[in-house]
Amino acid sequence: MNVPQRYDELKTRLAEIHDLSKVTSLLSWDQAVTMPPGGAPARAEQMATVGRLAHELFTSPEIGRMLDDLAAYEQSLPYESDGASLIRATRYDYDRATKVPTELRGEMTRVASLARNAWAAARANSDFAAFKPFLQQTIDLKKRYVDCYAPTGDPYDVLLDEFERGMKSAEVRRIFSELKQAIVPLIAAVAERGEAVDDGCLHGDFPIDRQRDVCLAILRRFGYTDGEWRFDPTAHPFASNTSLGDIRLTTRYYADNLAPSLFGSMHECGHGLYEHGISPSLERTPLCRGTSLGVHESQSRMWENLVGRGRAAWRFFLPELKKAFPQLGQVDLETFYRAINKVQPGLIRVEADELTYGLHVVLRFELEQEMLSGTLALDDLPEAWNARMKSYLGVDVPDAARGVLQDVHWSLGYVGYFPTYVIGSIVSAQIWEKAVAAMPDLERQFEQGEFLPLREWLRENLHRHGRKFTPKETLQKVTGSDAVQVGPYVKYLTAKFTEIYGLS
Repeated sequence: MNVPQRYDELKTRLAEIHDLSKVTSLLSWDQAVTMPPGGAPARAEQMATVGRLAHELFTSPEIGRMLDDLAAYEQSLPYESDGASLIRATRYDYDRATKVPTELRGEMTRVASLARNAWAAARANSDFAAFKPFLQQTIDLKKRYVDCYAPTGDPYDVLLDEFERGMKSAEVRRIFSELKQAIVPLIAAVAERGEAVDDGCLHGDFPIDRQRDVCLAILRRFGYTDGEWRFDPTAHPFASNTSLGDIRLTTRYYADNLAPSLFGSMHECGHGLYEHGISPSLERTPLCRGTSLGVHESQSRMWENLVGRGRAAWRFFLPELKKAFPQLGQVDLETFYRAINKVQPGLIRVEADELTYGLHVVLRFELEQEMLSGTLALDDLPEAWNARMKSYLGVDVPDAARGVLQDVHWSLGYVGYFPTYVIGSIVSAQIWEKAVAAMPDLERQFEQGEFLPLREWLRENLHRHGRKFTPKETLQKVTGSDAVQVGPYVKYLTAKFTEIYGLS
């Protein structure tokens, strides 16, 4: 057997499968951004067909034989090499994928496509009943998917592993418990001084075309280029790509509120920078994406919050913002900085402040587990949602659009995804500590509009590796520890909001 030739055969087959996955990404992007609603039924079949073909190709016995033939070759290569990483990651994916029938994989893709459009219409009409049948199909399919794997202590672990490899529900509960113990008292202390911060400057008349121009100007400072990126409006912001040279960001605008587009754009740009920074040697392979959703979210949350809601960045950006919106002319830096960091429990997760954001995710994590176990009937989901929003955040939910229907994730079949948002927030602080230690003058750079040094540090230490290593291995490389550590995040939140709200 010619081992190098066998390896090339594997790479060729994987490249074809990767191409099909990117076709699905493009179809999904188009559905969310430009497709007329009438295209939904046919689009669902198209995506199901592509998904089924990709699954059939990947789970074919020939892939298994290639992996067996290359076992010794993998062991002969350095662990960190592209070749060993490719074989190792492919074997892991193959072992999981071959447990799932092709028919089930295709049906999951088809239902997700139909459910996405159903969700958009239901959200627009605040009509949970219209979406419920699609959510029921999604939960039923997820149960069948879980059944494909050997029994575990918690069925939710199977779904969580799809997004955060190696993470267990028990570990998520521990992390969430530790975080809640630290931030709930801080939220209470801030609430007693709620009137100390005024965010009135963020509300008013902000024409959407000018918002877009401002957002693009910020993104270009972060690393967006016209030749390889694009930026569009959508119902629920997201980032996607079809290659390293085709990064697609979306955001949403409110003509009377400036914050959502600004920070939604920064958030999605963080995702885009991760994908754009992967080594070109990994293009058209299973390694050409982020190592996990938690690590991915660390990048979006970093650019949105640690950079985007920092004082130093706005020392540079605020004068430009005032040119676009003259009504901000008399708003000084401190007023604006405090406004964009106002702690105010609200209805919408993606527009939540840093401090209360985690409670939105805890709520969804709990509801997902209950839906999967059957202890929560879908008929009761809106009521359960509303009750926990009141209990956790003290807010009353006026309608389903701003309640149980606000997120797109369940329509896409992304059950098990939500915990990664908090994991990402926590990990962002761990990585940030290392970045600041390596570049002590980072804030001075931001004040001068220089954000590319941070991007390049992240590219060198994290982004370029793509999915060569597990999430824990990747975290070890960047931070020196493979554990998700709540401490740095709590330290960051405590220092920031103690200062803003004048807490003792």
